[in-house]
Amino acid sequence: MNPVTTSFTDPVLARYLALGAVLFVIGLVGFMTRRNMIMIFLSTEIMFQGVAVNLIALSRYWHNADGQSFVIFLLTVAAAEASLALGLVVMLYRRRQTLNVDMWSDLQG
Repeated sequence: MNPVTTSFTDPVLARYLALGAVLFVIGLVGFMTRRNMIMIFLSTEIMFQGVAVNLIALSRYWHNADGQSFVIFLLTVAAAEASLALGLVVMLYRRRQTLNVDMWSDLQG
């Protein structure tokens, strides 16, 4: 099968792309609706995983390792973001004894 002349009609590819889209949407809804900082950071991680699934599926479909190597970079960035977020959450909790985002509205410009 030549991927250049075919469209994205492969049923396995469509399932992986749908899974990645569902993960991204779940993360986006969680990010927009939650008020707890930990849940917001977890939602961003779910969005990262949705993007990673799509990159790996498309990389496999096009028989190109670029997407897979980019996913390794993406996971490294996600791990660094998670460690910084954990440090930020601990610092903010010690300062106000809450992780509710509404309580931090005085930080706005």
